[in-house]
Amino acid sequence: MSELSQLSQSSHSAPTGTETIVFTEADIQRTLKRLTHEMLEANKGASNLVLIGIVTRGQYLANRVGKLVQEFEGSPVPVGNLDITLYRDDSPNTFKETTESMIPVDITGKDVVLVDDVLFTGRTVRSALDALNAYGRPASVQLLVLLDRGHRELPISADFAGKNIPTQKSERVNVQLNEVDGCEQVTIQK
Repeated sequence: MSELSQLSQSSHSAPTGTETIVFTEADIQRTLKRLTHEMLEANKGASNLVLIGIVTRGQYLANRVGKLVQEFEGSPVPVGNLDITLYRDDSPNTFKETTESMIPVDITGKDVVLVDDVLFTGRTVRSALDALNAYGRPASVQLLVLLDRGHRELPISADFAGKNIPTQKSERVNVQLNEVDGCEQVTIQK
């Protein structure tokens, strides 16, 4: 199962087997605050940053990180979203509706931080990097993820990862956010 289809089906499928909660709502909030501080420190502030969330859950996490940047730095940072559906290497095998990407500024010369919920095979990030090329040439592209579960198929790593969770490839990591799912937690389903 592809990374995208695994995540998009995660909140809509009935649990089978054992399900373990690995992040509560409080854990998610605390982790996003820490990741935001790490990102700001690594970039010496937010003056050249642009946050771009990968649709679907990444866009909501990017919005949250953007609000935290405003709270910590006292000034807003541009936040957009990127739909990578047409750039996926498994899209001929699956039909997904697309949404419009919204990049609020010219990203040429900017430090872009891609935001997503789970880093798994790396194929989603590769697709995002391909899609990003249509919007300009950033000075740098960094990756911020809530969870890194391993099992990379491509040489991609997160610059800012909330938690590294060892998983089996067959396990399902379910990220649920209030904006999409009406509840807030991360579970692993065996």
